[in-house]
Amino acid sequence: MTEATDRPTDYIPPAVDWVRKQLDAIDAAGGDTSVATVQGRPVVVVTMLGAKSGRPRRVPLMRVEHEGSYLAVASKGGAPEHPQWVANLRKHPDAVSVLDGTTETPMTSRELTGAERATWWDRGVEAFPSYADYQTKTDRLIPVFLLEPR
Repeated sequence: MTEATDRPTDYIPPAVDWVRKQLDAIDAAGGDTSVATVQGRPVVVVTMLGAKSGRPRRVPLMRVEHEGSYLAVASKGGAPEHPQWVANLRKHPDAVSVLDGTTETPMTSRELTGAERATWWDRGVEAFPSYADYQTKTDRLIPVFLLEPR
C-alpha cells in the first residue's frame, strides 16, 4: 500500500468468517463501505500493518467519526482479551488508513487515556450503544484509539 487510495493486494485475510464476508462485500461494491453494517449501523474499514508480519491487515469497525477523526474501539464483543489488531496499532501507529464510504484517508493512531478517552468513549457509545454492554462483560478496560488524518 503506497497511497491512501491504493487497495491492498497482499493483505492478510481475516480469520473470522463474518469479517471476511463483510470485507468481500465491500470489495465487490468497488470499495464502498456503505454496503456493510453491524446491527444496522455503518462501518469503516481500517487498514494497518500487522505487528508481526508487517503486511497490511484490514478490519471493519463501527463508524465513529468526529471532525474528520475516527475512533477505533477494541471491544471484541466484551471478550476477556483484546482483538489482535490492538498490537498492530500500537506497533505501527503511522501506517493506518480509514475507508469511509469510498474515501480512503491516511491516518495516525494513538491510544487514548483520561478525559480524552472518556469523551471519545461517550461518542463511541452514542454511535454504537452495544459498546457499553461489552464493557460490562469484561474485566479489562477496552482500549480506544483515535485515528487522525495525517
